[in-house]
Amino acid sequence: MKFNIVNKQNISKNCFVCGIENDLGLKTKFYETSNDEVIGIFTPNSKLQSYPNVLHGGISATILDETMGRAMMIKDDKDVFGVTIELTIRYRKPVPLNQELKVVAKVTNDRGKLVEGVGKLILPNGDVAVTAKGKYMRRDIKDIVDGEFQGEEWMESDAEDFDTIIIGDKNDK
Repeated sequence: MKFNIVNKQNISKNCFVCGIENDLGLKTKFYETSNDEVIGIFTPNSKLQSYPNVLHGGISATILDETMGRAMMIKDDKDVFGVTIELTIRYRKPVPLNQELKVVAKVTNDRGKLVEGVGKLILPNGDVAVTAKGKYMRRDIKDIVDGEFQGEEWMESDAEDFDTIIIGDKNDK
């Protein structure tokens, strides 16, 4: 699967999913595609394991939840967040540790304040390991956090620039 990249999404300092200063976090980088999808790229380490060499299912749910919630930012802007109100996860395959993984998500239904989305966590070989559906309430960031968040915590991504991302190929960037 080939995705044309049109934008990088902001990251934060301390978020568990994208925080660049969170030593326990996933340090995920997020990209927007020309098809209005969001791709998250991350490499889970062994501290996030459940069974030996397998990512904990709660972490899979977390990365899918974050990526689906970010999908609405494509049409809104970087200052509108999705607050989770419902999340359904289906586990299909074990998710390995210490390998670069990708998550793809998109909005499937936008009803104003309520937004629905789908996502999938994809293994390096292209197999889908985990799928998700979610419902989110659209919220302006100013209604969730204080004003200092945008200046001190929420910032432009330091992610590598890509024109395309290919998922499911051994040379997949």
